[in-house]
Amino acid sequence: MSAPKFTTLGCRLNAYETEAMKELSGAAGLSNAVVVNTCAVTAEAVRKARQEIRKLRRENPDARLIVTGCAAQTEPETFAAMAEVDAVIGNTEKMQPDTWAGFAANFIGETETVQVDDIMSVTETAGHLIDGFGTRSRAYVQVQNGCDHRCTFCIIPYGRGNSRSVPAGVVVEQIKRLVGKGYNEVVLTGVDLTSWGADLPAEPKLGDLVMRILKLVPDLPRLRISSIDSIEVDENLMQAIATEPRMMPHLHLSLQAGDDMILKRMKRRHLRDDAIAFCEEAKRLRPDMTYGADIIAGFPTETDAMFENSLKLVEECDLTWLHVFPYSPRKGTPAARMPAVNGKIIKERASQLRAIGERQVSAHLEKQVGKTHHILMENSKMGRTEQFTEVRFETDQKEGQIVAAQIIGQSGTQLTA
Repeated sequence: MSAPKFTTLGCRLNAYETEAMKELSGAAGLSNAVVVNTCAVTAEAVRKARQEIRKLRRENPDARLIVTGCAAQTEPETFAAMAEVDAVIGNTEKMQPDTWAGFAANFIGETETVQVDDIMSVTETAGHLIDGFGTRSRAYVQVQNGCDHRCTFCIIPYGRGNSRSVPAGVVVEQIKRLVGKGYNEVVLTGVDLTSWGADLPAEPKLGDLVMRILKLVPDLPRLRISSIDSIEVDENLMQAIATEPRMMPHLHLSLQAGDDMILKRMKRRHLRDDAIAFCEEAKRLRPDMTYGADIIAGFPTETDAMFENSLKLVEECDLTWLHVFPYSPRKGTPAARMPAVNGKIIKERASQLRAIGERQVSAHLEKQVGKTHHILMENSKMGRTEQFTEVRFETDQKEGQIVAAQIIGQSGTQLTA
């Protein structure tokens, strides 16, 4: 009886939840199954999910094929209609032991083919206690799920539901256990991380959680936070950036555009000057701070001049790691009904953004040569600096350890040490 095979598409949170599903399905005794954890962030992501499902069915003709994740949540009928698919389960159902016990006990076909409830009715995020995954050096801890905002281009709230937070005490206990197991770095993850706490008693902020972790887990060498909305950053988070060397100087910002009119049409809550002011202030408090950012190319109604403002924002915010998304309409979102930009122009704009991104990475790497960094080893030859820059070593190092080393050069998008 073979253990289930899992394929993860999309974000870090999906990867985290795949680890939870492995544990849940293993405990239930499920065998001879293939599980695809899908992403719905773009139309392209859904197309890739369908492609992956067809490929996995060819490779595993006799296995039961289960589809879950955000695309399964937002358009279950699309996947239920595929001949390759045996069952479709939603984002809530995939995290419930009963779902996997049902699959293990029954042949699929005797259970309901589609099990997708209304995600908007979910009011809690359980702290799924996954003791690290990916590498033995870095652990990811889910502290939040869902999103209360309704950006006009985004389908994710319909896949993830409204914002729910894991209580601080649960988070701290999990991180203590991870540090006890030898992890040297913990990353806090969520869908809309800076909204953490809004649904908890006393409405604490993300900065309160960060300060609490650093105070109550003094043995944790490094704490990192994943993507944040800069307009929601609170005083305590800025205080942690300014005063806590264990808080890593790397922030990934959900910026999306650099033009005020486009930001308003996206229904974002910040303007370009807010983004620039935040980046300048965080860098003033922490001069070695580096930024990643999400930017959409070719949002509906975007003119050349509006796009130029996004290009300029890259340098004005001193962004280093760009995640460029060519705009693609998501059915059911307000932006899908707005006047579209020509597809060829969207491609060209995405290409321009990526080119400026490559220049920014190159400039960042050049500045690191000659400096000493504390590098967390992900395997014997490769680790990452405090700013999340990849470093390649010529000699073997111990995986999971933090190594102080001088940077001697650069190669491609990596530093050498």
